[in-house]
Amino acid sequence: MGKRIAFIGGGNMASAIIGGLIRQGFAASQIDVVEPWDEARARLQADFGITAQAEAGAFLATADLIVWAVKPQTFKDAAAAVAAHNTGALHLSVAAGIPSDSIAAWLGSQRIIRTMPNTPALIGKGITALYARPAVTQADKDWANEVIATTGATVWLTAEAQLDAVTAISGSGPAYMFYFMEAMTEAGAQMGLDRDQAYKLAVATFIGAGELAHASTDSPETLRAKVTSKGGTTYAAITSMDESGMKALFAKALFAAQTRAGELGREFGGA
Repeated sequence: MGKRIAFIGGGNMASAIIGGLIRQGFAASQIDVVEPWDEARARLQADFGITAQAEAGAFLATADLIVWAVKPQTFKDAAAAVAAHNTGALHLSVAAGIPSDSIAAWLGSQRIIRTMPNTPALIGKGITALYARPAVTQADKDWANEVIATTGATVWLTAEAQLDAVTAISGSGPAYMFYFMEAMTEAGAQMGLDRDQAYKLAVATFIGAGELAHASTDSPETLRAKVTSKGGTTYAAITSMDESGMKALFAKALFAAQTRAGELGREFGGA
């Protein structure tokens, strides 16, 4: 990766990718960042040795890849500023919801890859789904995959609409896990454990179960059945959840996230 990369936005996701690139030997001198917040620019300098700029400028003309790590509501204005300085780069968006048609219109480029990462990328344990527009070459895709893979696993999609489902499943997914950890911690405390013990047990259980599922060829239904003895404690818990309609309620929540992802595109992706 001997090319130049520019990041528009220097928040958590940009930092995760930058950190992954540098750990794999990418030089800080090959990275430019546009970040309006003084504190965030100072953190990038302290963490990675990168001198970030407060606004777009002529330095962006040398970027071969531009990573869009901005909030959906600021993307359009940021694109107008960047397009004045670079028209030839490959563009990689990690902004939720903004459709590639809008990005293409704002930037005057068809070389666009949309992605949906998740926050475990911050520790190199994320998973990112990617969708490339037809003008993106295989070499472009390979390079984008190399960059994103510094933060974890990757999955390529064949239809852009699938990104809304990915947002609901894995993009927002870590929050669901934390939500259940909250509930387990609270219940554990009510059962007589101290909160630190309950939280430690909850976190370790999620990590262990995830690793077990990852290592196994069994379906989640089979894995669950192996822990659920008829008439046992797990059976009591699963029966209670089934009687409460929890699986249907959880699915409803996922569809709500998918719907909101589409709404973000319509709200902030207009030309």
